[in-house]
Amino acid sequence: MDHQPPPFFKRGPAPLARLSFYAALSLALVFVDSRFRTLELARQAISVFTHPIQQMAHAPIDSLRNAGDFFSSVARFEEEAVRLRREQLERAGTLLRAEQLEAENERLRKLLEVKGRQQVSGHVAQILYAARDPFSRRVVVDKGLQDKIVAGQPVVDAAGVVGQVTRVFPFVSEITLITDKEQAVPVQIVRNGLRSVVFGLGNGQLELRFMPANADVQNGDLLVTSGLDGIFQPGLPVAKVVHIERDTSYSFARINCEPVAGVENYGEVLVLDPREVAALPPELNKEANSGPKPAAKPAPAKKRALKKD
Repeated sequence: MDHQPPPFFKRGPAPLARLSFYAALSLALVFVDSRFRTLELARQAISVFTHPIQQMAHAPIDSLRNAGDFFSSVARFEEEAVRLRREQLERAGTLLRAEQLEAENERLRKLLEVKGRQQVSGHVAQILYAARDPFSRRVVVDKGLQDKIVAGQPVVDAAGVVGQVTRVFPFVSEITLITDKEQAVPVQIVRNGLRSVVFGLGNGQLELRFMPANADVQNGDLLVTSGLDGIFQPGLPVAKVVHIERDTSYSFARINCEPVAGVENYGEVLVLDPREVAALPPELNKEANSGPKPAAKPAPAKKRALKKD
């Protein structure tokens, strides 16, 4: 037998032949797939198996990219937080006054509504400080003679009557509040029309005086200005009845009231223009002028000369 060692390298088809074969097969598959879509199912089946491999291959790159985005986001958020804290500190004064300014604007809007509803005109004034006398209820506002403020003008806020101008200076004015002991306002009960006068007690409260013990007054009655004094416009809210003491041994009832306006709370008031006094009708003027005239004094009698006999 002929024992020959196997060849070290086996020679197959020529490389050119292999290349030609695989090239022809590829072109045939491309033509068949583009023409009849025969490999679509095979392509989907292969993608099911290759997708996890693709995800694993992209995982390191995606992790590095996400880590970079995370650290850059953290740095950006820290810078944003520092900037916001700095802006908050810079605007601390504005932020603290936001609520106060909102309430102030609301009160000013209400003041303008009162001005339109009562058909009166006036000046919005800012309360500067309280008077130095601790036993009086007076405040000083930033309107004076230069703003054509005169003594006697009524002062109101969005809820009702606050007081009355009592002293005027070139740039400021002094207002006596209705709770002052020396202040009195003619009022009328809205429910039944009874008229009386409300006086200040000096302690933030009011007292309705000169009402009989059996007068029809109840807790919760609203008192408004009657306008009989010629100073306050009629119908302005003044006070509300809170306590009544009736004693038959006294002629008048003791009626305590509290003001409906923010007499000692708010910082803005409306100083109303002086009320115009209505002129008397021509008939009344004529009657007043044609009243009984005083009798004329008799002329002194002439002295007769005495004749001597």
